[in-house]
Amino acid sequence: MGSTDNSAQAGARWAFPAMITGSACLAFGPWLVRLADVGPLASAFWRQALAVPFLFALALVAGRRQGHAPFAGSTVGLVGLAALAGFAFAADLSVWHLGIMRTTLANSTLLANAATFLLPLYGLVVLGQRLTRPQWWALAAAAAGVALLLGRSAEVSARHFAGDLLCLAAAVFYTIYLIAIEKVRGTLDAMPALVLATLASALALAPLAASGAFWPQDWTPVLGLAIGSQVVGQGLIVYAVRHLSPLVVGLTLLVQPAISAIIGALRFGEVPGPLELVGAGLVVAALLIARLPSRA
Repeated sequence: MGSTDNSAQAGARWAFPAMITGSACLAFGPWLVRLADVGPLASAFWRQALAVPFLFALALVAGRRQGHAPFAGSTVGLVGLAALAGFAFAADLSVWHLGIMRTTLANSTLLANAATFLLPLYGLVVLGQRLTRPQWWALAAAAAGVALLLGRSAEVSARHFAGDLLCLAAAVFYTIYLIAIEKVRGTLDAMPALVLATLASALALAPLAASGAFWPQDWTPVLGLAIGSQVVGQGLIVYAVRHLSPLVVGLTLLVQPAISAIIGALRFGEVPGPLELVGAGLVVAALLIARLPSRA
């Protein structure tokens, strides 16, 4: 009993630095997409395909430590649900990577995190749940912030506006992914579920990736996406969320748009104006409010 408590305390102790590190790794994803010498759809494919063997090895190690086969309990229905999650993630990466090439790094990361306040909307429309007052405020702040960001992008260029819309579409697909993968997590541990979803998304992305420049001449950016974003970033976040409150998770996720904005300003001269800052502030407020724990 004592060893179990010590293990839980050790996990909680490392959860916050793991969450910060994972979020920081994900923040470099948009920059790596731009650096890759393949098309945006090909970089999405390589991110998933190259990550599969690493994730599979981690799933085997985790299963061995827990004393059971990592994919024990898998059924045809469960694999199908994991495939659905993977297809949704493939759609998310496809439109997000296309959006990254058409808008600022800050907007691409911020708008892609809209899944945080789309989940309560799913609960309202599909599940018939009642939203709390903070959740209503979050949706209102998000709508106002997104409207400001889209309005400014439309003024800058039609290309920026299209990029923002693609990143918002990515958030919708990511919400579908989260809903499906959470159902898979009801039976499988986090790492095996991530392996199945990542493999399915790689298979779904393969025919799309072949339409443009496919084979990298420089493997560094796509390896960075696979290991940094998919294996380390997603892996650390999957580990950390079990030990942290929703509010802390929401705060640490805001590391992503902050780092992306700094990279965009320093590397690409994407300095936000006053209205962009107000819009981004409203979206950040929505992300925080949506993560607040319910008093109930």
